[in-house]
Amino acid sequence: MAFIHFDKSMEIIQNLNINSYKTKKLYLVDALGYVLAEDIVADHNSPAYPTSAMDGYAIIHEDLPLTTLKIASINPAGSVVSDEVIGGTCIKTFTGSLMPKGADTLIPIENVTVEGDEITIKEEVCYGFAVREVGENYKAGQLLIPKGTKIDFAQIGVMASLNEVTVLVYDKPTVAIISTGSELLELGQKQTNNAQIRSSNNYILEAIVKKYDGTPMQLGCIKDDKESIKQELSDALEKSDIVVTTGGVSVGDFDFVKDVIREIGCDVLFQGVRVKPGQHIMVARKGDKFIIGLPGFAYSSTVTALLYLVPLIALLQKGKCRLVKTKAELSEPFIKRVAKAEFGACNVKLIAGKYYVDFKGKKVGSSAILTNMLGDVALLFTDEEEKSKDVGDEVMVLLLD
Repeated sequence: MAFIHFDKSMEIIQNLNINSYKTKKLYLVDALGYVLAEDIVADHNSPAYPTSAMDGYAIIHEDLPLTTLKIASINPAGSVVSDEVIGGTCIKTFTGSLMPKGADTLIPIENVTVEGDEITIKEEVCYGFAVREVGENYKAGQLLIPKGTKIDFAQIGVMASLNEVTVLVYDKPTVAIISTGSELLELGQKQTNNAQIRSSNNYILEAIVKKYDGTPMQLGCIKDDKESIKQELSDALEKSDIVVTTGGVSVGDFDFVKDVIREIGCDVLFQGVRVKPGQHIMVARKGDKFIIGLPGFAYSSTVTALLYLVPLIALLQKGKCRLVKTKAELSEPFIKRVAKAEFGACNVKLIAGKYYVDFKGKKVGSSAILTNMLGDVALLFTDEEEKSKDVGDEVMVLLLD
């Protein structure tokens, strides 16, 4: 089996063509965290009419030299005042009120003194002060939020102002999660012999799917039985958009997953990548559905899920992958151990706008040390051509949030 370069595996994922994206309509607030599947275009001007931006008095700017103006009426927010500002008069106007006819400027309450039905101007303002122009917020026909935007609180607010009761979004992909291994115990399951180990892969994968905008379908652990695995994968693929498995993709006698993926009619995109941890990774597709076979060791499956599963979740909803590569400076040496693309857990700190990494508390050992992912962690990335690094060297890190 020829292992491919890590960059090639990333290129395959990034260049995937999806034939049909799933969309649905959601009530506006329920769309938080989803990706827009339509452009949001303003159908009116906001504001539609000149509007007061402060509490004060609507005046004609040319009347400022008069110093004293008569209060003709009051203009509360939400009311349509029929009175017009004429020379020598003003109308008391509140924040959000339409500007009365005839007025072109608002003088704030703080700038006047009031005696009876008159104001005396203490401090002048410029022409048009505190008057919101038509279309100040947005104009009719303006593209406000493009398709492909992830919906956050600001998008919710803008769409509410447009009276968008429901919104079309890309559906979050359903990710079925299966851990394989006869030695695995579920949470709460009693251990009956020393060879059994507690499964953590399926739970961390469920957490990753939730964190990075997918919908998890937890299917638990299944034993190393080929027919059981085949049935489980077939059923899971019917019910989900992505099936992610852990274990069974290496070269052992009981590693059935890699064979089953082909037997259920999937096209293998790649199998085996020159990457540490997790070189025995397999990605396949059947139509617009995907299976990702991850290694069984906890740290390996976690890292490879971040590298391959998270971008695929984003791709299926036309979103942007939230994992970001950035530059950082080494605070202690880094020893390059293998001629592969390598992702090592490191501690990351942002100091005065610059990232620094070290390895305090991070253990060197097998690909099973999941505790290396604890703390303010990032993944230090070196490609297979790079060598060891010294203190002060610039490196690339993958930020997880």
